[in-house]
Amino acid sequence: MVLVVVGFFALVAMKLFPMYTEFHNMKAAVNAYAAEPNSANKTTAQAWAELDRRFGIAYVESVERQDVKIERAAQGRGMQIKVAYEVRKPLMFNLDVVGKFEHVADLTGTGSGG
Repeated sequence: MVLVVVGFFALVAMKLFPMYTEFHNMKAAVNAYAAEPNSANKTTAQAWAELDRRFGIAYVESVERQDVKIERAAQGRGMQIKVAYEVRKPLMFNLDVVGKFEHVADLTGTGSGG
């Protein structure tokens, strides 16, 4: 019985670990882009092209163009990039593991983000 429980948690961990690794890589790529000088002055198309290139290098495959929003920050603090996406992986039978991820970074050239 103990082996069944340990096996189940090992299976769940094997499904979750790649999802969180990809999220960490996505955050690093977005923060690196946000730290670039003049990142807030680029067009949305230029920003997406640069992020897509960085995502390819970092093996971020779950983020699509519609998951990335570049918009004005609250109280006129410049621009922000918001990435919100969902990852669904089959677990067993008709059960799925679902992860919802979100990250926001200020495009000020400082690289700060949440």
